[in-house]
Amino acid sequence: MTRAVLSIGSNLGDRQANLRVAVDGFADVLVAVSPVYETAAWGVTDQPDFLNAVLVVRDDHTDEWGWLRRGQELEDRAGRVRAVRWGPRTLDVDVVTVDGVRSDHPDLVLPHPGTHERATVLVPWLDVEPDAEVPGRGRVRDLLSTVDTTGVRRCADLNLRGAR
Repeated sequence: MTRAVLSIGSNLGDRQANLRVAVDGFADVLVAVSPVYETAAWGVTDQPDFLNAVLVVRDDHTDEWGWLRRGQELEDRAGRVRAVRWGPRTLDVDVVTVDGVRSDHPDLVLPHPGTHERATVLVPWLDVEPDAEVPGRGRVRDLLSTVDTTGVRRCADLNLRGAR
């Protein structure tokens, strides 16, 4: 059995609907869905704000590569175009961690690079797993004390698990 933490984000089109593509696409293995947060873009900053959330998933038959492929299929379903690194996107699904797996493969680095520095991942992750840890970096709660969270705004009116 593998358990993974996935970060999802969207800043193009119907952002909430794009996030729902990911939630619906992982519905059969979904353990937890964080609240939705709106955040400023990271990397390339002259683009619209993102909606972000974290999913916790578990499946007996999916390894780290399976989580990556499944996320990429959902990105494709949402019309993602990879034109600019860190550029705008309809849907981004990042494999943040997979329990017991470390990887330096260029196509799948685990834990996901920069996770320990990104409030866009740490804040929603803490909501669903108060004792979460970034492997090799420490507890999410402790890491958040070193990260600027001022641009992370919880969207109380958006619910990815509830009725539409």
